[in-house]
Amino acid sequence: MNSRRSFLKSAGLATAAGATALAAPAVRAQDKKITWRLQTYAGPALAEFVIKPSIEAFNKAANGAMEIELYTSDQLVPTGELFRAMQNGTIDAVQSDDDSMNSPLDIKVFGGYFPFASRYNMDVPTLFYEYGLADIWDKAYAEVGVQWISAGAWDPCNFATVKPITSLADLKGLKVFTFPTAGKFLSQFGVVPVTLPWEDVQVAMQTGELDGLAWSGITEDYTVGWADVTDYFLTNNISGGWCGSFFVNADRWAEVPDYLKVLFRMCTDSSHLHRLHWYWGGEAKLRAHGDKMKLTTIPAEEWKTVEDAAGAFWDEIATQSDRNAKVIEILKQYQKDMVAAGPPYRS
Repeated sequence: MNSRRSFLKSAGLATAAGATALAAPAVRAQDKKITWRLQTYAGPALAEFVIKPSIEAFNKAANGAMEIELYTSDQLVPTGELFRAMQNGTIDAVQSDDDSMNSPLDIKVFGGYFPFASRYNMDVPTLFYEYGLADIWDKAYAEVGVQWISAGAWDPCNFATVKPITSLADLKGLKVFTFPTAGKFLSQFGVVPVTLPWEDVQVAMQTGELDGLAWSGITEDYTVGWADVTDYFLTNNISGGWCGSFFVNADRWAEVPDYLKVLFRMCTDSSHLHRLHWYWGGEAKLRAHGDKMKLTTIPAEEWKTVEDAAGAFWDEIATQSDRNAKVIEILKQYQKDMVAAGPPYRS
């Protein structure tokens, strides 16, 4: 709370009535050192792994020319206000998915967990850097005063629940903390999406406000403490890799010398690489050796109902804009290529 109060005061967000509102960026001291505030969607325990090492490396390598102050989920502004705060310059940079930070762009639906867009986390960077999504994201965010930096994968999206799920019928009425687009998709199967601040999730599980999560894979469940309040882990997932990016206010990015821009991009790439192996290894290790959650599975022939529903959902999203239609075209082509390639890409 002290961090939030200090931020609100320095950023000019406090009003005379004591309420808060996003305002114009504070005037920066004209010194040589560049200082950014970067907020991640991740809570403190998760941030230790998914971003903190790369930011610490950047600050060390910048050698006093620039420093990035790292803030975790909801610490300065609520996650749903991240985009607006960055666009206005009240914070400088963000690590999040497009969906959670409430991006105003049509492509925000593809951030986080777009149903069955990936089977493995390696699919995410391949789609961006080999199939053209990076160019689409870069041009789209330039339209709204934001520099898109890079995208990477996190973990798959599985259910962690207080009761076992062994059939689609078990999803009906299940109160679940999940991402906006994933929640919209899952609601057709009776899931009740619940929106809460990230730090309130564990208590909500204990009080019965939530029955489960569809927010992460098993690595995150153990890392942030959710495995302590859930008993079951469903091995079927609706996405093989969470899709998130680094973003920077375009004006702040323009102020940075080229050598520091290169350094920042290298550090974000390092962050993406670390998550690829940390999650891939963690998911396997905890499924094999974890002792806090029992694994359950919905039979493949029944789960195919969910997979088939994703096709109709994709077609619906494609009608929303020409840009979304282009993304869906790329996703469909990618799926065809993976199937044609065969194992290990697709069986």
